[in-house]
Amino acid sequence: MIVKEEFLSRLRKIFDLNLYEVRVWTALLSRGTSTAGELSNISDVPRSRTYDILESLEKRGFIVMKLGKPIKFIALKPEEVIERAKKNLITDAHEKSKRLEKLKGDTVLEELNSLFTEGIKYIEPSDLSGSLRGRQNMYNHLDMMVREASKTVTIVTTADGLNRKMEALMPSFIKAKKRGVVIRMAAEVNANNIRVAKELDKVAEVKDVEGFKARFAIVDGEQLMFMLLDDGQVHPTYDVGVWISTPFFAAAMEKMFELAWKNFTPLSKVRVKK
Repeated sequence: MIVKEEFLSRLRKIFDLNLYEVRVWTALLSRGTSTAGELSNISDVPRSRTYDILESLEKRGFIVMKLGKPIKFIALKPEEVIERAKKNLITDAHEKSKRLEKLKGDTVLEELNSLFTEGIKYIEPSDLSGSLRGRQNMYNHLDMMVREASKTVTIVTTADGLNRKMEALMPSFIKAKKRGVVIRMAAEVNANNIRVAKELDKVAEVKDVEGFKARFAIVDGEQLMFMLLDDGQVHPTYDVGVWISTPFFAAAMEKMFELAWKNFTPLSKVRVKK
């Protein structure tokens, strides 16, 4: 069986399989039905590992074991495999979510917090900083900052960034507003994001900054997060941000922002060309 390594690599990422699993699965797909020994020869997977691999694929819904002797395995239609993989992923995520939710009232969380509280005592203020690689990691950290905010959240972003923040941060914005947190957002408003801007304006004060491109966030005048690259010219995987917990610098940045904020255009006065 000749299958390009590039194709196998794509399958591994899509279906979260290891190298042996993807080789055995594609070998079985090419045969329809086969024994473990035959699949071992076709896929170049050691016979000692083939049964374990087939058992794993069977549990995940990729194949079916045929009754009788010798034991044979039957490949399922790829469309069916995709549906089963989706259902398994949703079920697994739901179960993990429930386990994590239960930790909130568990002694495990108390012990973890105790470890963190003890450890934080030994951290120098200058050490409270870090780099964030990948846009998803950056948004996860920004979401945490918003969830912990008690006074203010200030965000400056790009036109496309405004759309992304609506999707990633809206639930946390709603909860922050209910806590009395003042949220301000500045971004270029255009035809592609005007609806999102109006939706965000329900929980934050949104202003237009036409021709001005920047990406940073300030929370409570104490934490600062800024992105180093132009989001229009970098792949999300390679996006980079820097987080700093520094009341001195963050407060100074917020005061400078206050001066610029007065000159930005309120959303009610924005006229977007269709």
